[in-house]
Amino acid sequence: NGLTLPEARTAIINQLKKVVKEPVVLVTLARSRAFQQVRGEHLIRPDGTVGLGVYGSVHVAGMTIDEARQAIENHLSQFVLNPEVSVDVFSYNSKYYYVVTDGAGAGEQVFRLVATGNETVLDALSLVQGLPPVASKKRIWLARPAPAESGTEQILPVDWNGIVRGARTATNYQVLPGDRIYVQAQPIITADTYLARIIAPIERIFGVTLLGNATVEALKPGQLSGGGF
Repeated sequence: NGLTLPEARTAIINQLKKVVKEPVVLVTLARSRAFQQVRGEHLIRPDGTVGLGVYGSVHVAGMTIDEARQAIENHLSQFVLNPEVSVDVFSYNSKYYYVVTDGAGAGEQVFRLVATGNETVLDALSLVQGLPPVASKKRIWLARPAPAESGTEQILPVDWNGIVRGARTATNYQVLPGDRIYVQAQPIITADTYLARIIAPIERIFGVTLLGNATVEALKPGQLSGGGF
């Protein structure tokens, strides 16, 4: 009693060696008394894990449904032979995601949108009236929150032309609560904005200087109308 499968196999072999030369033994578990079905609704904890009863817990925060299913099956395979699970989202506790548009050096606009679990990148951008005029169609990505302990960021590039012109769905990701869709401005427009900010004060200084010189010249004796004082 209380032996693991390898321990039970070793014990049986040692016993059989008394009567059989080089016994070969295969030990399998027909059914475990500790077997527990994993079913019903499971709430994702604040640390991003979902509890599986006697089988422990699995980190699933930030994953797609398919990724979460695979992670759970991989974890259960330590206890169950060829586990198959079905995963779906019953409800979201965090109900918002964000679209951030770059203003090409003139600030950023942030839109907070309600997440229902069915939105894609195209849906999200349609809710903010599409791309702004300064947007770069090649610099759009979805940033997905990752666990702090992972030390990595989930940055998913978006192929805008592929989505809207080619009807490609590979990068038209499903948007999850907490996601950020970032639309960066065209670099040349951003550079022009910053350059204008640098040049504008210089132009004002030179403008004042030129005005001052012109005034001085106008006030010199002989330059005033009427021949001076």
